[in-house]
Amino acid sequence: MKKVFTVFTILAAVLSLASAQTSVKSLGTSDPDAKKLLDEVSAKFKSYTAVKAAFSLKIENSAGKVQGTKKGVAYMKGNQYKVELTDQEIYCDGKSVWTYDKNSNEVQVSKFDASGNSFTPQKIFTNFYDKDFLYKMNDEKKEGGKTLQEIELTPTDKSKAFFKILAYVDKASKNISSTKLFEKNGNRYTYSVTSFSPNTKIDNSVFVFDAKKYPGVEVIDLQ
Repeated sequence: MKKVFTVFTILAAVLSLASAQTSVKSLGTSDPDAKKLLDEVSAKFKSYTAVKAAFSLKIENSAGKVQGTKKGVAYMKGNQYKVELTDQEIYCDGKSVWTYDKNSNEVQVSKFDASGNSFTPQKIFTNFYDKDFLYKMNDEKKEGGKTLQEIELTPTDKSKAFFKILAYVDKASKNISSTKLFEKNGNRYTYSVTSFSPNTKIDNSVFVFDAKKYPGVEVIDLQ
């Protein structure tokens, strides 16, 4: 079974949730206006009953040349989620996680980590900033008729492979529009939300992998 798709690996690095537990309050030098806006973003997302979001990931090298792009769709409801990618599907019903590889017709089943340290798509939109970062407000920019506020985040752990993340917040909707990660080797990863549908109706069955729909699938149970 292949490891979890590169999109998730990169996003987990972007969010950097599984490291030291330093709180923002102890950092002392973060911009309070940036924290206020990020808190509003988090509160807005938590108010939604369910969300469907399409996203893309663009990978660039140090010269700015695009090395690849990936697209997907995420469905989120409480602590449940489903992510659809070109060659992979990931399901979580809040108890188990199914990672299905389309090319090998194989699904890996693991136990959901309820401690909050594991990566979930929900963390793209909320609670990605509340530890391990210093942050400040940069300039606003116009994009497609929207006013986006740029917030710069730098990791407190300088041993990380990346040195900066730029998060762009739609000032009108208080939703994350995109994030851009800068690696020390010059590579850049831009995660963009291409469509966002809050409070959409999603049945709980969407978050459970149904082996009957995948004839001949090999199930690897790691629970």
